[in-house]
Amino acid sequence: MQKLKIAILSYRSAPFGGGQGIYIHDISKALSLMGHQVDVISGPPYPNLSEKINLVKLPGLDLFQTFSFKDRLRIFIKKKNKRAIDFYEFFSTFFGGFPEMRTFGERAKKFLDTNHHYDIVIDNQSISYGMLKIQKKLPLLEIIHHPITKDYKFELQSSSSFMYRLSRHRWYSFLKMHKKVAPQLKKIVTPSINSLKDIVNDFNVNKENITVINNGLDIDVFIPFKEIKRNQTKLITTASADVALKGLDYTLKSVASLANDFPEISLLVIGKMKKGGHTSRLIDELGIKDKVSFKTGLTKEEIAKEYASSSIAIVSSLYEGFGYPVIEAMSCEIPLIATNVSSIPELVGDYAKLIPPKNMNELSSSIRSILNDYSHYKKIAVNGRQHIVDNFNWLKITEEYENIISKTINDFHKC
Repeated sequence: MQKLKIAILSYRSAPFGGGQGIYIHDISKALSLMGHQVDVISGPPYPNLSEKINLVKLPGLDLFQTFSFKDRLRIFIKKKNKRAIDFYEFFSTFFGGFPEMRTFGERAKKFLDTNHHYDIVIDNQSISYGMLKIQKKLPLLEIIHHPITKDYKFELQSSSSFMYRLSRHRWYSFLKMHKKVAPQLKKIVTPSINSLKDIVNDFNVNKENITVINNGLDIDVFIPFKEIKRNQTKLITTASADVALKGLDYTLKSVASLANDFPEISLLVIGKMKKGGHTSRLIDELGIKDKVSFKTGLTKEEIAKEYASSSIAIVSSLYEGFGYPVIEAMSCEIPLIATNVSSIPELVGDYAKLIPPKNMNELSSSIRSILNDYSHYKKIAVNGRQHIVDNFNWLKITEEYENIISKTINDFHKC
């Protein structure tokens, strides 16, 4: 394939928060290693990138760096040369919305109006009005990891409080934009068959416009680290505390239920706990404060070493468009328990113990089974590592990306 100049757009790319920053780092590095010139055009917070990747900072107001109204007002007032989009961003945030996708799309469109030397533009899930304008001038590939309608659905189910539900309705108001924009996008990539089905159903997108390409994994970083001794009663999970979609409540309740039979049991959560939030209160209610710890801001290697020192990985999600924690754990050869939902079964194959979601008893029983017959489940985990190496390595994934990039460019120029 000829070497291309590629722009990757990302409305926010926090390197340690969720999968967005990880995806941006990995896909830009993979395309660069294939000889392409890659610019990542990102709003704040900005990603950590490989050395050869050029970062173009496209700052918005970045109002979510604080939740203080005074600080947000100060940021807005200090912004020089304000445009209409800045006023929209401030007032939408003030009234409880999340406007970053829309405002980034407008800023990206303005940037590309004067920097249109790219062969293709890849947008990481802003699904914004700006993308419809961009795809008229440049070949555009939209990445939709999963429709955020699922996050909205599970958050509404997590509380019956009127004020909470009202706040969630306001926060997810960007979904109106997504539902209008997605059906008009000509080329979409999604990382799982399950996400494809959900995009078709929730966003009314033509199935023919969507290509499934799994996310890749750095299999040379997520390794077993066999020299590290496992703590036989240490469990590990990755979850954003207080995000209903991740199902952390059920893992915490399972730890509490097993504490009598396994007094040394502990749980490490790769994520940040909100002080005074729902998860913090639940841990206090269950009386397991001394058994649960949180770590955030870890590098990939540090996460891999935490897997190496743990005995069981748990993914208790209620939904996953593509579960990075699933393939990370499997790549590290740790026995895995995961919920039998959305994309997870197609990722794990026969190499994890699958359980129904929201089922504390099944989770507790599975933990007990693995701890009582560890050598058996460790052999399954070793085979699981090979499954990841064969199917989720970046060389294979990048070749699939190059194919859809080539088709997107050809189809654009034919039009």
